[in-house]
Amino acid sequence: MAAPTGDGHSVPHRRLAAMTTLLLLRHGRTTANASGVLAGWTPGVSLDEVGRGQAGSVAARLAAVPLAAVVASPLDRCQETATALVSGRDGLKLETDDRIGECRYGDWTGRGLKELAKEPLWKVVQQHPSAAVFPGPEGEGLAQTQARAVTAIREWDARIAAEHGPDAVWVACSHGDVIKAILADALGMHLDLFQRIVVDPCSVSVVRYTETRPFVVRVNDVGGDVAALVPPKKKGRRRRAADSDAVVGGGAGGPARATPGRSD
Repeated sequence: MAAPTGDGHSVPHRRLAAMTTLLLLRHGRTTANASGVLAGWTPGVSLDEVGRGQAGSVAARLAAVPLAAVVASPLDRCQETATALVSGRDGLKLETDDRIGECRYGDWTGRGLKELAKEPLWKVVQQHPSAAVFPGPEGEGLAQTQARAVTAIREWDARIAAEHGPDAVWVACSHGDVIKAILADALGMHLDLFQRIVVDPCSVSVVRYTETRPFVVRVNDVGGDVAALVPPKKKGRRRRAADSDAVVGGGAGGPARATPGRSD
């Protein structure tokens, strides 16, 4: 089957790439967040009362979105947030992957942010994060954090697409700096610019990976309508796969939805 062109000729349809949808979910607020402490991989750092409320709210907000998988960092705060998300979803198992765990901050772990802001490395983390390597035998560089996290995300995305098809929606529950690093990669930004991205507790950022590029659909969404994330209903005929080309001019956006309480 060929598509007509304006000059009367025809060109063959290209084989278009599948497009799964990734929801990057940051964990809810913790006791460390509230007290200004860099938790890192400290065990036992749990959600506080506010964080538990945030986890419950985001689970309720995403309840209508069918999820093919939920993958979380092994740290307690992500496990608690992700558990709220899978609760009540029959057959959905919480998966864990260390590679989307928090950055290993080394000797900075457990210290207050106000104190750390006086360290010479702080300016490097802020202005040249790709060169930042945290001190101590357990410390890693932010570039290492990005590399392992992006590798994990792309491997999971390919696996989920193969197992569940191109309409699959899945969640990766991780940490602020890790999600910022993943988004920077998806946006084609150098890691040195990733501090321009904001990722709040229990915010949802959305990325769709295709054969040729990722599309960043949302960043730091803490309350938006999620109806557009629900895959379209399958019809009798075979649906064309999602295109990996960007829409020139920006396009018309997602399906128009009425605003409650308004008639205009």
